[in-house]
Amino acid sequence: MEHITLLIGIVIVTALVFDFTNGFHDTANAMATTISTGALKPKTAVAMSAGLNLVGAFISVEVALTISKGIIDESAGVQPEVIFAGLVGAILWNLVTWYLGLPSSSSHALMGGLIGATIASVGLSGVNGDAVAEKVLIPAIAAPVVAGIAALLATRLTYRIGRDADPKATAKGYRAGQIASAGLVSLAHGTNDAQKTMGVITLALVTGKVIAPDADPPLWVIVSAGLAIALGTFIGGWRIIRTMGKGITDIQPPQGFAAQTGAATVILASSHLGFSLSTTHVVSGSVMGAGLGRKGGVIRWSTAGRMLVAWALTLPAAGLAAAGAALLADQGDWGVGVVAALAAAACATIWVAARRKPVDHTNVNEVEAEAPGVVTTAIAAVTPPPAGPLTATIPAPVAAPTTPAAPAAQTTTL
Repeated sequence: MEHITLLIGIVIVTALVFDFTNGFHDTANAMATTISTGALKPKTAVAMSAGLNLVGAFISVEVALTISKGIIDESAGVQPEVIFAGLVGAILWNLVTWYLGLPSSSSHALMGGLIGATIASVGLSGVNGDAVAEKVLIPAIAAPVVAGIAALLATRLTYRIGRDADPKATAKGYRAGQIASAGLVSLAHGTNDAQKTMGVITLALVTGKVIAPDADPPLWVIVSAGLAIALGTFIGGWRIIRTMGKGITDIQPPQGFAAQTGAATVILASSHLGFSLSTTHVVSGSVMGAGLGRKGGVIRWSTAGRMLVAWALTLPAAGLAAAGAALLADQGDWGVGVVAALAAAACATIWVAARRKPVDHTNVNEVEAEAPGVVTTAIAAVTPPPAGPLTATIPAPVAAPTTPAAPAAQTTTL
């Protein structure tokens, strides 16, 4: 029993570490457009988001119950080692995508990690396939589409209503609207993502027979999960904020207001229904919808394409990492120790690599120009010279400065 208690303690600490990475990984969801349009200063924005994430953690426990009672069947022999391995896979994927500045889903990293570790340890019988499809996969596809359409329509409506208004006169109103909608997204994020860690800790307590299988998350679990995600949010995931705010499209205040309002509505509705929704997918879809909704708006599809690839890889990548960790952790205490040491080394390596080219509140709105793509470079290489007189189209002979040219120059002088 002492070993189980120690292992559960390790799982709880690891879950809170994941919650912390979830916080700074997803800060962009709430505050990227607000920061990019200048509605709030970067430090003020992340502080506000952190406080509202903490408040949101206390609003509901429906998503936590989905995690603790829906995705994984604890009666199939799932042990705390499995949950530990799943968290390790999720943390590693979160840090990799943070380093690359890609707004991938922390939620799906967690789901992928838990599913991969469970399959590696106890087999497919430990995963509730129907719950995964209904609560995870279907919302993953539908949510960004719904949010994108909502943001597109809201953006067009916003511009239509304000087409005759003085932009300077409406600037303050849009700024206030952006701040309010960003706060709503932060609150919604707390109700959805903080609960996922609550669910994981509750699942660990159930598998360790510390609490009853049908128990709700204890109060201390709710408080600790809320504080962890709030602290991570306050740190600020500046790399992903840069991508979300400036990398996908150039957001103007009316678009930012429309995108944030649509995203908050979708997230809050899903939290009420108990869907383990990816706030990253929702907000990214809203930002792209807002970009398409403004006349003349341009989506940087290369960035969007990289995001889609990351989304597709999240579940399998986190699952594979967690499966490997689970196979080691199942070997006993030494296996758990090896997994912990390898995970710590990987996290430290990613952090050191990120410090070589840091992104923080001072340069978050500075976006480097993308290098030309292969197609663009090829077209430029074969583009014919401009039409004009024949002499203008023929390049100067390379041999002009050589000896045949010298006598000609002397004759002219004489």
